[in-house]
Amino acid sequence: MQKVKAKKHLGQHFLTDLSIAKKIVDSLSQTSHYKKVVEVGPGMGVLTQYLIEHKEYETFPVDVDRESIGYLVEKYPQLKGKIIYADFLKVDLNELIADEPFAVIGNFPYNISTQILFKVLDYKDQIPEVVGMFQKEVAERFASKPGSKIYGITSVLLQAFYDVEYLFTVGPEVFDPPPKVQSAVIRFVRNEKMTLDCDEKRFKTIVKMAFGQRRKMMRKSLKSLLNDSNKDNEILTQRPEQLSVKQFVELTNLLIEQ
Repeated sequence: MQKVKAKKHLGQHFLTDLSIAKKIVDSLSQTSHYKKVVEVGPGMGVLTQYLIEHKEYETFPVDVDRESIGYLVEKYPQLKGKIIYADFLKVDLNELIADEPFAVIGNFPYNISTQILFKVLDYKDQIPEVVGMFQKEVAERFASKPGSKIYGITSVLLQAFYDVEYLFTVGPEVFDPPPKVQSAVIRFVRNEKMTLDCDEKRFKTIVKMAFGQRRKMMRKSLKSLLNDSNKDNEILTQRPEQLSVKQFVELTNLLIEQ
């Protein structure tokens, strides 16, 4: 079979190390006993070959690259009807999976990796687990904790609903073509929060406002939302990177009570 040519505009960097590919697939803990797994950007199926060994779940590769789809259809005839030509960011996942739990896995294109996770958040009640390859700096930011200089908007929004674990680092030499950055694999496991104890839309707005001026105390960055009844709260004397998800929830409720 002729290999698929990596396309720069799709951010494709095909993983070539089979031991790492197996390690990524084995990182799915399947703690929630889901029966379906969506693979984003399978390329030439380096993860797919190990995913289909797991009979406890069905694998659904989704790729926007028509050449990759053709390659996968020929290489994995056992996945007939499950290989999907679609843009993961645009597709209605309920049309693919129906209203049931599913995991997401992939060697994600780095240029859309954050968008992929925001899509996951849209389906957070159906997606109990995500395992993915990211640019190392991005992975570290997703997994960072309060007090870290790299803790930011995506850290808070993702950790509000998922426990994030940095698993291992991957060098550029195991990709074709090699990226110019280090990579890392991280795992997201859905926490027990079905909803936040606040207005979630307001929560997102406040998190984004706070980190928009991350060097300032919250009192200054959120000045437009304060009034005499809440401006002296102790939480407002801190900077955004110091606040946990729980504290951002408290802050959201504080600023709604006006």
